[in-house]
Amino acid sequence: MKQFIQDLPKVELHLHIEGTLEPELMFELAARNNITIPFESFEDVRDAYNFHNLQSFLDIYYQGANVLITEQDFFDLTWAYLLRCKNDNVVHTEIFFDPQTHTERGISFDTVVNGIERALSKAVSELNITSQLIMCFLRHLDEESAFTTLEQALQHKDKIIAVGLDSSENGNPAGKFERVFKRALNEGFLTVAHAGEEGPASSIRDALDLLQITRIDHGVRCSDDEAFVQELARKKTPLTVCPLSNIKLKVFEEMSEHNIVELLRKGVCVTINSDDPAYFGGYMTDNFMAVSDAHNMTKAEIAQFTFNAIDASFISALEKKRLFAINEAYLTLHHS
Repeated sequence: MKQFIQDLPKVELHLHIEGTLEPELMFELAARNNITIPFESFEDVRDAYNFHNLQSFLDIYYQGANVLITEQDFFDLTWAYLLRCKNDNVVHTEIFFDPQTHTERGISFDTVVNGIERALSKAVSELNITSQLIMCFLRHLDEESAFTTLEQALQHKDKIIAVGLDSSENGNPAGKFERVFKRALNEGFLTVAHAGEEGPASSIRDALDLLQITRIDHGVRCSDDEAFVQELARKKTPLTVCPLSNIKLKVFEEMSEHNIVELLRKGVCVTINSDDPAYFGGYMTDNFMAVSDAHNMTKAEIAQFTFNAIDASFISALEKKRLFAINEAYLTLHHS
């Protein structure tokens, strides 16, 4: 099973590029940019990665981002992640970035997006990995800041396919960003949002209704409302679930309690993703393995996570067909 998972072609739909900042690169960039960080060693950083909730993670996540200054830094960060994708056989990835985390520090929007985009372009030709870029608004900041960010994104429509919503869910309801999302939709962006990670099932419903999103990031709390689960299954609304993240942030105590397999078997379009892998202890293969180790699953069920992700991805029908064919061939070959 381990070999099957390792070689399985994968599609990632929920990945924060700032959350791939490994301690080694953090130190390298801190030295390069002459930034002081509050850690003496890699071990110090890893010790700091023992979070007890979403906020304790966010505090250190924003601190880590301080080492990202130049376009080359954003290129290096993204390229390091893409090499991990290659290693995990991720064939397509849809990456989140948080411009406000950087523009609030005086880094220009262009610097951020151009550095990331340069790495993504290089990955197509050199690693055979395709990608899409999704810009997230930080929900703990105000609506005005989100509008400013959307304005900055308009000249990069050729690079950014969608807008999303992340950061602290509690106390920052979807309704706060209803007007921004409406404007983004009018500008031709696709839309996604984090919901139902910390917040209740109603938070997911609000995101769907008020923000008109096509994909829910996390969404695991939908299980609190069985009728809603049935509705999500019926409508094939995708949930981009992040198993290791959910354990690390205490959404579930143990992987055996995680509801992803139950949701899969109920016909919900659930996918496996790594969220902030440098902080949560694992990239794509690690997340697949963790779910497989804790739940007795068939190879067809495990492959279904990839089929769901292809379905839920923001790629052309032709490209979906190509990826489906690759995965069907893989499953046929290893199904016994």
